[in-house]
Amino acid sequence: MEQSDVLQQYRSPLTSRYASAEMSFNFSEKKKFSTWRRLWFYLAKAEKSLGLDISDEQLEEMEKNLENIDFELASQEEKRRRHDVMAHVHCFAICCPKAAPIIHLGATSCYVGDNTDLIVLRDGLDILLPKLARVLSRLATFAEQHATLPTLGFTHYQPAQLTTVGKRACLWMQDLCLDMVQMERTRAELRFRGAKGTTGTQASFLQLFSGDHEKVEQLDQLVTKMAGFEKSFLVTGQTYSRKVDFDILAVLASLGASVHKMCTDIRLLANMKELEEPFEKDQIGSSAMPYKRNPMRSERCCGLARHLGALLLDPLHTASVQWMERTLDDSANRRICLAEAFLTADIILSTLQNITEGLVVYPKVIERHIAQELPFMATENIIMAMVKAGGDRQECHEKIRILSQEAAAVVKQQGGDNDLIERISQDSYFKPVHSALPTLLDAHTFVGRAPQQVTNFLEVEVHPLLAKYSDQLGGTSVLAL
Repeated sequence: MEQSDVLQQYRSPLTSRYASAEMSFNFSEKKKFSTWRRLWFYLAKAEKSLGLDISDEQLEEMEKNLENIDFELASQEEKRRRHDVMAHVHCFAICCPKAAPIIHLGATSCYVGDNTDLIVLRDGLDILLPKLARVLSRLATFAEQHATLPTLGFTHYQPAQLTTVGKRACLWMQDLCLDMVQMERTRAELRFRGAKGTTGTQASFLQLFSGDHEKVEQLDQLVTKMAGFEKSFLVTGQTYSRKVDFDILAVLASLGASVHKMCTDIRLLANMKELEEPFEKDQIGSSAMPYKRNPMRSERCCGLARHLGALLLDPLHTASVQWMERTLDDSANRRICLAEAFLTADIILSTLQNITEGLVVYPKVIERHIAQELPFMATENIIMAMVKAGGDRQECHEKIRILSQEAAAVVKQQGGDNDLIERISQDSYFKPVHSALPTLLDAHTFVGRAPQQVTNFLEVEVHPLLAKYSDQLGGTSVLAL
């Protein structure tokens, strides 16, 4: 196809603009149809091992042509037959004339369709998990580096008790750790459909094996093992339960929510100039405002995370409207939502890795913001110090209340700096604590156990979770756009 023709056709930005080559291939036609052929090969191999009249020559012919797919012919056959599986059975048979009589023997379309979907979903999770591990690894390093750096905490997006930059990163990591545990559990519990027949009763296979129930069960177990699964569903209709799709997309949607929260925090902190995502040397923040450094990667993550969450409704509704043993209104919907969910999650994690590998912290800005708020937060400490020096708590409280209101008026009405400490240092009443004011205002004394919590969290939860991915944590994420 000429480039001019391509430019006149819609292409999903998920694949044309953002997604990794490995995830794009995972949902490609090549992966799908070569897996169909591999499943037909597994079925024939298992049937032969259980006594059906299938020759080694037929199996060898099938195995040699697993990747030899004439996509143009397959497309023509599907248009003619209005059936994608039978179109590919026909094309495979042309490649394998000796094996043609036994291709798809006893199977229904969902033997290749559903089982391939489960393989692709499994492989998709295997692509995402190391990417999530790399993000956690980068955040762990960031949290450790800034474990003791005080920063304003926020509740209701209003300044609150101090925390540390590293502790805030641990809040992001905790959500992502929960996502990883759930993703690993979903991956471990994923089961194969296996060889179940047209309505899940295995009637066709029972007929093939002359009523031998044990061989039918063995056939199911054999193809399941060949496909790399530990277990298959004991009962299915024509399809595996569409609740499985929902369960998987629920994990991905939850990941999207975690990323959205984290990247929103980064965007808010970027506005405060306390934290920035990576910014390339030649990157342009705005076409009209050259000075701008927009957090566009975090914004991208938020936008894609919303799409990921919205996709969850598709498998939810699909699972609820499957009539009896199956209905085909699931097919078109699943072609879109399953691929898009994994592609979207893949893009989000690649982008997030890039962000976490280049986060920039501005301690002086953070220090200035603390200085604006800490005097108010330190008033209780000052009162306690005055009481220890012999002062009266109620009298001290009233004097600080008055000075605090005066200082607040300077900040809010005049736009000036918080001068409460200066007022206290100039008031003779507070002379007993004047020399102690620098210590009482040391930001590090207001962060509680935040540094220790960072260390404990990394040691107890994060590092053990990452241990199994230790050989996959290298490299950097370079974004094309």
